[in-house]
Amino acid sequence: MDKANLTLPKSPFRTRGGAKAPHRKNTLNSESVTMPCPKQVILPMVQHIGAPCKPVVKAGTLVAVGDVIAESEGFVSAPIHATVSGKVSKITQVKLSTGQMGDAVIIDSDGEMRISENCKPPVVKTAQDLLDAVKASGLVGLGGAGFPTHVKLNVPKDKKADTLVINCAECEPYITTDNREAIENTDNVINGIVTVMRLLELDRAIIGIEDNKPEAIKLLKKAVADSKEKEAERIGVLPLKARYPQGAEKVLIKACTGRVVPVGKLPLDTGCIVMNITSVAFVSSYIKTGVPLVSKRVTVDGSAISEPKNVIVPIGTPIKDVIEFCGGYSEPCGKLISGGPMMGISLASDEFPILKQNNAILAFNEKDAILQKTTDCIRCGRCVSSCPLSLMPAAIEKSVKLKDIDALNKQGVMVCMECGSCAFNCPAHRPLVQTMRQGKALVRSAPKK
Repeated sequence: MDKANLTLPKSPFRTRGGAKAPHRKNTLNSESVTMPCPKQVILPMVQHIGAPCKPVVKAGTLVAVGDVIAESEGFVSAPIHATVSGKVSKITQVKLSTGQMGDAVIIDSDGEMRISENCKPPVVKTAQDLLDAVKASGLVGLGGAGFPTHVKLNVPKDKKADTLVINCAECEPYITTDNREAIENTDNVINGIVTVMRLLELDRAIIGIEDNKPEAIKLLKKAVADSKEKEAERIGVLPLKARYPQGAEKVLIKACTGRVVPVGKLPLDTGCIVMNITSVAFVSSYIKTGVPLVSKRVTVDGSAISEPKNVIVPIGTPIKDVIEFCGGYSEPCGKLISGGPMMGISLASDEFPILKQNNAILAFNEKDAILQKTTDCIRCGRCVSSCPLSLMPAAIEKSVKLKDIDALNKQGVMVCMECGSCAFNCPAHRPLVQTMRQGKALVRSAPKK
């Protein structure tokens, strides 16, 4: 990369498309509260992109917070730890939020939340030490993607990374967990950034944060200015226009660096490593304490929630327990979503547990859950102008109906990141995201030529 391009930007680069989704950051100023220990946690073996984990404990095993309960031999994977102290009651199959069945370790809590004797601060002096520590911590992308972080930080010898992009955009409506991380754990954020920069020999770091978070921006800028670490001179806090999907990886890289991730390539191919702000803060915390990823901050909000909150809960806590802690439902729930309203997953019930990558639970009343009536496409082109990746959703929709695999490939259906900007802006309320997923499934199932 051209060294002349490695200055800290004073203003964001222009990005394409997107949607003016309402912010509805009702819990922006709600300080995080820690939920009491649940009676039981359910820990599925699939909590990240990549190979599932396999239990290394049995029914009856006594565990403490931080003990490893599941591991995987796969490289793209991360261990799972006990999030409460108590006894493993059983290892069984549970229904996942995707509708599939998968193994899970169920732990009955003793209510003591004893920290394991195995939780000791790791010695981190080299890049390999950092990768080993991050893998052992069980860290995955905490912004929602769930990609194992040690894989992301492992820069191949034939590639060069020069820029660390910190994602604090948090562009989805309602969600405020990253905002609270920036405010409540500012020092860990900066220390984590400095650690990653130093050990991976990165030239700069850019914290991309939407301008609807003024308190967080002020605190981050002050923390950077006050830091005595030499790397802090190369950390920039960049306020971004509050427009969805500003936090999407490719959009964020363009806004912060001006670089474009080529089709079929990864951020590393542009010299960038992207980390969620809560993820990088956790790196600092783990190096200090040795306590792995056992809890998660989630925003609980929506028109059917009695008391919206930012809640810190043990991973594996049933969603119904979290909602009960927030005063329960204020009225019958018509739609329950894990994540944000744009890219989240609709849940069939509140029996599912909180996973590592969950950052919000939204419950909406029956009125808000009513879907708009779908009408015929009027060829207005709004889906095209709103797509951050310059796709043509209406044309792809037609190819999906025709099951035209060649056309789908030419139109770039596999490039779609399913942000939903097209569907949000569509006056005919076409289910374009679902259509994109159907198109991808058609391409994947087609015979290879």
